[in-house]
Amino acid sequence: MTKRVVVTGVGLVCPVGNSVGISWENLLLGRSGIDTVASWCEKKWAHECAGVTAGGEVKNFNAEDYIEPKKDVRRMGRFIQFAMAAAKEAWEMAGLPDKLENAPGNRAGCVLGVGMLGLDVLIDNYETLRERGPRRVSAFFIPGTISNLAPGQIGIRRNLRLDNWVVVSACASGTHSIGEAFSQIKSGRADLMVAGGAESAMHPLSVAGFNSMHALCASRNDDPKKASRPFDKTRDGFVMGEGAGILILEELEHAKRRRASIISEIIGYGSTCDASHITAPSEHGEGAQRAMRQALAQALISPSEVDYINAHGTSTPLNDKFETEAIKCVFGEHAYKLQISSTKSMTGHLLGAAGGVEGVFTAMSVKTGMMPPTINLDNPDPECDLDYIPNKARSGNVNIAMSNSFGFGGANAVVIMKKHQ
Repeated sequence: MTKRVVVTGVGLVCPVGNSVGISWENLLLGRSGIDTVASWCEKKWAHECAGVTAGGEVKNFNAEDYIEPKKDVRRMGRFIQFAMAAAKEAWEMAGLPDKLENAPGNRAGCVLGVGMLGLDVLIDNYETLRERGPRRVSAFFIPGTISNLAPGQIGIRRNLRLDNWVVVSACASGTHSIGEAFSQIKSGRADLMVAGGAESAMHPLSVAGFNSMHALCASRNDDPKKASRPFDKTRDGFVMGEGAGILILEELEHAKRRRASIISEIIGYGSTCDASHITAPSEHGEGAQRAMRQALAQALISPSEVDYINAHGTSTPLNDKFETEAIKCVFGEHAYKLQISSTKSMTGHLLGAAGGVEGVFTAMSVKTGMMPPTINLDNPDPECDLDYIPNKARSGNVNIAMSNSFGFGGANAVVIMKKHQ
């Protein structure tokens, strides 16, 4: 017998806030977390190389407020620090004991999405190697850099003794993580899973790389809050962001026994590959279509039952066009009744963390009935003619919601949540 899976805790560190409460409030008010990144302007070579100064930085973040012992902070890359902070909030919201006993820990794990690795630690240690020699490279270089130390550090502190691994599927990583954790519980293998995504790749090297591909918005350095413009006719690239979004997933009866508060229920997951191109989405969003259909089939619902979609919506010309086409193909006439938004208009694109953060936003939409806006949608693209909730949040019946994530390499991941009854 397959199990039901619910969300009992969520946590956020992202450009619009360092907690769920603050982030959600700012999101519904349409407040952008994108601004000029001072560190990119300070290094003349970085600005000349990348030509981009707008980004979604996490602000006023002090890792020592979330991590004990405090000496461990300097042993972690920034993406691990974000994951730890968001996981702490989610864990506490779920009302779980500080550390699981061994028996329940044997049926609890952590799977996170990380698109890249700890670039900050990697580059700092490479510069140390070049300037001061191999003996001065930190002993914490490797554990501060490798992706699975994000779930590893969480697992150590909470005694999660089942799974400890990462999904690396570019911008689909966070949603794949939620889907894979959901599958572990649904199959009966786990009772509790920590899932989501973490990323901190806002270094001039990665910015230069993305910009060389013409993937970033380089036209709004003078007006950074307008740089991310999903589904707008003038969109010309995504804006890099950073942060972490974490969800606590539990088997329904396990959560009930604890009398946990249930935020939403996960009912469907789809995962496909375009098998088409290393960076561009497949024509007409064909791979995305299959992922959405998979998720709908597993959820045992018809397309007409979906109320809201948190779109991938990157603000790139091809993604927004083909995601629109994919939604039309899957939902038919109902596509024009759907309410859809891209929260990347306010957070920027958090790469491997995007699906985790947007998974939290989707769960909050189901819980509260509020749907965040797509800000900066001032000149709608005629090819993107669905209802993208322009500029102002809405309230309504959000019984079932979908979250889409699509990544380089043709990776597609979709999760569906519903109001728990």
